[in-house]
Amino acid sequence: MDKKKNMLKSSYRENCIEAGCDEAGRGCLAGAVFAAAVILPTDFQHPAINDSKALSDKERRILREVIEKQAIAWAVESVSPQEIDQINILKASFKAMNLAVEKLKIQPQHLLIDGNRFENQSNIDFTCIIKGDAKYLSIAAASILAKTYRDDYMLELAKQYPQYGWEKNMGYPTLLHRNAIKKYGITPLHRLSFCLLPKQMTLNL
Repeated sequence: MDKKKNMLKSSYRENCIEAGCDEAGRGCLAGAVFAAAVILPTDFQHPAINDSKALSDKERRILREVIEKQAIAWAVESVSPQEIDQINILKASFKAMNLAVEKLKIQPQHLLIDGNRFENQSNIDFTCIIKGDAKYLSIAAASILAKTYRDDYMLELAKQYPQYGWEKNMGYPTLLHRNAIKKYGITPLHRLSFCLLPKQMTLNL
């Protein structure tokens, strides 16, 4: 496949400082949800940058270095599993994105949000783009940063709780993860507001 034909769009609005925003870890049973905001140069192009889910871990890590070196500004933030349980995962995802935007060293004039909804906590104009991480470079770049920083966080946590296989499943609801919850119970990092086990399995607390 010719990657140049697949090149993502560099901007939604012309002559505008635009930040792409995306989150990682929304569907996980354990750990924080992460979000990133990225402002790329207006002339930035890179044929390999795509939705983080379409890339291998090695590709994401190589591209993370490119993004961090070449972006005008970037930031990554997270919201804890405890706060996820308090405010719900959707609001926690929005909060993480807002925190990442606040952390940017340059204030954007427009936000490109991956998805169909957003609760904006700033006065910055925004546009929601469904599957935006496969359409716009800045959102794809944000998805790569959010994913790799969250993976690093889960790899560290896996050392404390090796029985859950987080170094492989990153907290997502795999069979190994759910079987470990059934056998060993929950950790302080599990999201209690989530369905940690299928209905046919009972949790021994």
